Amino acid sequence: MSTSTETSTETHAVVTNEFDRDTAVTLREPGVYDADLSAGWTIIHAVNGGYLLALLGRALGHHLPHPDPFTISAHYLTPSVPGPAVIRTETVRTGRTLSTGQASLFQYAEDGTEVERIRVLASYGDLDALPDDVRTSATPPAMAPIENCFGASDGPTPQIPGSSAITERLDIRLDPACVGWAIGAPSGKGEMRAWFGLADGREPDALSLLLTVDALPPTSFELGLKGWTPTVELTTHVRCRPAPGPLRVSITTRNLAGGFLEEDAEVWDSADRLVAQSRQLARAPRG
Repeated sequence: MSTSTETSTETHAVVTNEFDRDTAVTLREPGVYDADLSAGWTIIHAVNGGYLLALLGRALGHHLPHPDPFTISAHYLTPSVPGPAVIRTETVRTGRTLSTGQASLFQYAEDGTEVERIRVLASYGDLDALPDDVRTSATPPAMAPIENCFGASDGPTPQIPGSSAITERLDIRLDPACVGWAIGAPSGKGEMRAWFGLADGREPDALSLLLTVDALPPTSFELGLKGWTPTVELTTHVRCRPAPGPLRVSITTRNLAGGFLEEDAEVWDSADRLVAQSRQLARAPRG
């Protein structure tokens, strides 16, 4: 909804799944939302960047007149931690088919001052209003059938210090070609492919795609590096509304240099459509 009519919050709704519950925002005043970062979406040392992107995406979806994220770019300024947060949104421009806004997420330092964690710039539209014409050379990733892929309970747990709470909320089935890192034999290729869904069965939508692009283990694991791979910048394009069913996610890294790497992600739905793309720059693990 637009800023001129912001009067409601999400707290009155009955939420039956973890993703919607944990990305809920409460309107404090026009353009300002309160949120609570759940510890259930932490990995290694911090709250997952895709979860945070979805949280900001939800706030912008309330603030702007168009419902769906088309493109959203986030700069991760300082690590986020579980606990209270405030999101401040602003309308940059409103048009007939697209509206553009920006948002920042803040948390509180020990002395009570606000610390900016993330800043995003996004354009929103209506995915249902897009034309049906598709001309593409993109093809779905070559992956083993889901029943031949590996979930978190199918093998030894890799020894990586820190939280792994997010894994309990995701249903990730890794392609056998991308699990060498988990048994101490990484392939040396910057690739990660998996079937993806939410563990409680919530079907994918435009907002959850913002989580999906950053939910797999980092490609740096298959390059033989272990540890936290913090995101510096993440840009996501949502191309169409996903069909129900599991998603296929393919992430590749071509260049690790100077202590940084890129990750290019594609997300395909059960109807063989490319529903999201992303690129992020991340700092390579220092171990």
